[in-house]
Amino acid sequence: MSAAQTVRAYHEARFRGDVAAAAVHLAEPFSFRSPFISSTDRTGHLSGLPEFVRIVTGVDLISELYGESEATLVYDVHTATPAGTQHTAEHFRLDEDGRITSITLIFDASPWQSMAALMT
Repeated sequence: MSAAQTVRAYHEARFRGDVAAAAVHLAEPFSFRSPFISSTDRTGHLSGLPEFVRIVTGVDLISELYGESEATLVYDVHTATPAGTQHTAEHFRLDEDGRITSITLIFDASPWQSMAALMT
């Protein structure tokens, strides 16, 4: 699979809440980093997916940029939370086998601060 095929398949599986289909595209070792959490394995990264997808009401893909072993997606995530629409950028690195080795998720975390305090 190309970087575009892998990343799009992962993105679509994730926002469907399909943990098994998303996991197929992640390599070992794997790392994830966002303003709130980081993980060094696929299981940890995907463990909160079903809960997250429950608050998502839609996703609008704005831009897709692909290289041979990297990709960047820019999209809006619409949520049923006080945070509303989250403008998001996500950068992926892929290994020589075409699997995702790392994801860096970038978004403004300030709308989520008050909700994060309630969840701890």
